[in-house]
Amino acid sequence: MTFFQFQDPTFLLLLLLIPVLAWWAGRMGPEAAVRFSSTALARSVSRDRRSRPGKFLFGLRLLALATLVVALARPQFGKMNESSEAEGIDIVVTLDLSGSMRALDLSTQDDIVTRLDAAKRVVDDFIGKREYDRIGLVAFAADAYVVSPLTLNHDWLKRNLERLELGEIDGSGTAIGTALGASVNRLRDHQARSRIVILLTDGENNAGTLSPIGAAEAAKTYGVKVYTIATGKKGRVPVPQTDRSGRVVRDAEGKPVYRGRSDISNFDETELREIATMTGGKFFSATEDGDLERIYDEIDELETTEIELRSYASFTELFIWPALAGLVLLGLEQILRNTRYHRLP
Repeated sequence: MTFFQFQDPTFLLLLLLIPVLAWWAGRMGPEAAVRFSSTALARSVSRDRRSRPGKFLFGLRLLALATLVVALARPQFGKMNESSEAEGIDIVVTLDLSGSMRALDLSTQDDIVTRLDAAKRVVDDFIGKREYDRIGLVAFAADAYVVSPLTLNHDWLKRNLERLELGEIDGSGTAIGTALGASVNRLRDHQARSRIVILLTDGENNAGTLSPIGAAEAAKTYGVKVYTIATGKKGRVPVPQTDRSGRVVRDAEGKPVYRGRSDISNFDETELREIATMTGGKFFSATEDGDLERIYDEIDELETTEIELRSYASFTELFIWPALAGLVLLGLEQILRNTRYHRLP
């Protein structure tokens, strides 16, 4: 934002003297150019005491005085600038890519999505809200993989999130402990004000060599807070058609193809609650459309980023222009007074 101002506007009060000077000069008239032995001879021609050249030169002098007064007031163009310093937090988003994440129980009549589709949408929005935080991404099923280390390049992170699909890794198991251990390992050596893991799963730990509770103890030791999210309903849930590699079959519009098939789904709520409690986090359950948005919004509010905004103004001095104009006018007035309008004696 730009603006105009006078640094010392008090000087502008001097402009009030200019009409006073003009009135006073008009009252006194110009000095006589020729001396007479008797004023009686010049009385008839002295009734009009003001001459046009004299008025013009005096006007130039008053105009020069006005511009010099404006220069004294220091006119400036200002520009407001803002800078910010943020103390972000480190976040690892840990997503379940096991086969059960293909379930369609978070769908609505108009929006058919798998559990993974719903999770990816919400995580993408969440990343967009955490501009100042470093975020990493870990995917897991029968094993865990670091999709992205901690980064502030959120566009790159979102592209990696978008590429996650069921069937890309072995989805026959759910290694929650291994995934949590890998996530904590990405955070253990960082000194951010807060370090958190957001673990989303729809299953029970049945793979990997590290137990979820053992990984939670490690998280507690390193001061890492873990939020656990159980997504989907328990029991029999609809699932879409998949190909031989476990990828979801989709129609021309990208929607999962459902042919009446269902599977049993379950998760260990007690264990997920214990992980969150041990590390100072919180357990959430998402069973319907909109639950994941609400949960991530709540985590977003719980884990705030401290941002310090600073505003400052930069100025461009403009006094040189009225000062130059005033000096030029004074010079012109002197030149005219001593040349074209020179008077005797």
